[in-house]
Amino acid sequence: MPQKKTVRKTSKKTTGKSTAKRTTRRTTKKPKVYIPAYKAIILCCVIITVCMSLLLITTLHEPDRKLSDAAIERYKEEIIDSKKQADDITKTEAPKAKEKAEPAKKAESSKKPEASKKSEAQKPEPSKQQPQKKIETPQAKEENKTAEKKEVPPAPEPKPEQKAKYSFPAAKNGAQLIFVFDDGGQNLAHLKPFLDLPFPITVAVLPQIAHSKETASQVRKSGNEVILHQPMQSINASVNPGPGAIKPDMTENQIKSLLFQNINEIGPVAGMNNHEGSGITADAEKMAVVLQFASQEGIYFLDSRTNVETKVPYVARELGYSYYERNIFLDNEKTKENALKELKKGLDLANKNGSVIMIGHIWSADFLPAFLQEAYPELKTQGYTFSTVSRSRAKRN
Repeated sequence: MPQKKTVRKTSKKTTGKSTAKRTTRRTTKKPKVYIPAYKAIILCCVIITVCMSLLLITTLHEPDRKLSDAAIERYKEEIIDSKKQADDITKTEAPKAKEKAEPAKKAESSKKPEASKKSEAQKPEPSKQQPQKKIETPQAKEENKTAEKKEVPPAPEPKPEQKAKYSFPAAKNGAQLIFVFDDGGQNLAHLKPFLDLPFPITVAVLPQIAHSKETASQVRKSGNEVILHQPMQSINASVNPGPGAIKPDMTENQIKSLLFQNINEIGPVAGMNNHEGSGITADAEKMAVVLQFASQEGIYFLDSRTNVETKVPYVARELGYSYYERNIFLDNEKTKENALKELKKGLDLANKNGSVIMIGHIWSADFLPAFLQEAYPELKTQGYTFSTVSRSRAKRN
């Protein structure tokens, strides 16, 4: 009997344990199944909404754009129609508005004098308090117009007196004026006003003196023409022509060597002319050597004609060389009146022969450049042209 009771007790205990294990297993399995299903449902909903929104956007975007373009065109047409209607209304109503405005203006103008009279009656001394308005008469209007014109004057025009100050004759067939200025190399300050002249010039530079090289360089930089102002002995043996001069006792080789030395100092040069030289230019043999050297070097010779008995034309004709010759000295007398007289002689020769070569000197810097600056505008308006010696048509054969 006692053994059976013990068995039953143990069975009850084991059954209680098994039921407890079952309940714990059931409670642990339920959340593992329920939570993943919930998340899957949420994800599916999200995916569906995203797809639907994309479909709506793609289907509705294109029609909206087309409708907006059509609407814009319609609005443009409406704006144009409204502008046309507004213009038509203004055209029809403008005359009516003017007609209505005119009587209103008249009424206002009639009221203003009355109001002014009342104000004047109230104020015993109007002159002290307020300045009276000036009544504009036709004469006052004209005076105001003239005053305005005076305040803004037009561009100044040259006076008739300035245009014909020197009464130069008109040029014939584009007559050429060639200006040569001798004795360059002595003073650089005197050179500058000649280089500032508004037309091309030829400057003859003396060799072997203080500013020979610098003078030639400045003339070339200015775009003008450089030539050698070759010293030569004059008839009067007591006159010193300066360094680098051709003397009567020189041989042919000595003359050529001296010319080469002088040109090498200030060159390149376009030509040369004689400084002094009344004795040498009258010597046919010496001038034959000079012209032959010039031809070999490819430069021209300009006869300054310091001697009426010059042999340059004879030698050139005999040897078949070309040359140039001076026609006018501008400053044998250092006055503006003499320069003007000689210039007018030169203009007559230019109109007769087609060109004229006029020589001045750098030592006339105190008046000659200023005179030529002043005469240039009138010479140009009269039709004269300006050239250097080498580019002129004054060559003689």
